[in-house]
Amino acid sequence: MINLFSGFSWHAGLVDLPWWGYLLAGFVLTHITIISVTVFLHRHQAHRALDLHPAISHFFRFWLWLTTGTVTREWVAVHRKHHARCETPDDPHSPQTRGIRTVLWRGAELYRAEAGIAETLEKYGHATPDDWLERHLYARHSMLGIALMLLIDYLLFGFFGVALWAVQMVWIPFWAAGVINGIGHWWGYRNYETPDASRNIAWFGFLVGGEELHNNHHAFASSARFSMRRWEFDFGWGYIRLLQALGLARVKKLAPRPRIVAGKERVDMDTVKAVVMARFHVMADYAREVLWPVLRQECRRGECRKGLRMTRRLLVRDPETMDERSRGLLEGMLARFSDLRTAYQYREQLQQIWQRSAASHEALRQSLQDWCQRAEATGVRALQEFARRLRGYSLQPAL
Repeated sequence: MINLFSGFSWHAGLVDLPWWGYLLAGFVLTHITIISVTVFLHRHQAHRALDLHPAISHFFRFWLWLTTGTVTREWVAVHRKHHARCETPDDPHSPQTRGIRTVLWRGAELYRAEAGIAETLEKYGHATPDDWLERHLYARHSMLGIALMLLIDYLLFGFFGVALWAVQMVWIPFWAAGVINGIGHWWGYRNYETPDASRNIAWFGFLVGGEELHNNHHAFASSARFSMRRWEFDFGWGYIRLLQALGLARVKKLAPRPRIVAGKERVDMDTVKAVVMARFHVMADYAREVLWPVLRQECRRGECRKGLRMTRRLLVRDPETMDERSRGLLEGMLARFSDLRTAYQYREQLQQIWQRSAASHEALRQSLQDWCQRAEATGVRALQEFARRLRGYSLQPAL
């Protein structure tokens, strides 16, 4: 039985709960914190993917002050630098340069070290809250909120409240600073071949609010929604939609999604816009519709099933990120199978089109049209069919 406010006890607090009640309370408290991080700090403040009503925005800021002591400007600056310098020695928390154990177990230390660098805050911490409360309370007395949360937890739950407070204090440092920043760049699956090592980790989404879909986020950093496949669920996006329905949020940016317009025979500017803006989708389609079917066909002819899975991964990786063994295996497969080599070369040529940042729109359109014509002339069936469909690419409405 739950006896609410039946009298304060120095060891049990004001609220007496059964054992499962404390577990539920711990989950609710930490869940509010992770939603505050992913919706307010990450998607709203760092990437400006949505606008929040001032009331809900301040609630998130106040809650984070209570439960993490996070200073908005510091968190945003460190995260923006992570995107700007990803997987380089200047990345504040890349396991590729600092080691997975360091980031996993000492991620919070790496965050605090980077947050203490004035140059990082000046360069990357712009357009964050700078009102009286931020200057005189939240930023100046960040530890006061944590102490106040300890007092609240103790008054409510007694000694169990102190344990809940301890869980709250390690929740974000472990899951966000350690697991997402560490494992999210080390282990998992990739929907998109981004130039970094980001990965999706799908099995604990309810614990981290959608942040586990890290590769999706790095592919489309300014998108308010992280889920891309039908079976992926973004808890943070669910809360954003709820806030939107209540008039407390407005989505500004979503990942571009291409659609195919049937009957188009020539590349137009709409095609160019879709291919350039949704290039990660295009390359994922290319791997699924061209590279892997051609690989399977070649392997049926040449009996190479043993290296099939490894070759699938190597075909979509940047050669610069491969070790000598992997590069040698890929080169051997490409030298052995002419159709696969052709498909791989055309993938590289397609990527080069949108990398020409100085080219005019008309030059891009002509380059894409030429690529489609040459691809259709290769005689590689999967490549020919993809080139015909590519002419019909267009951007579908965001919502």
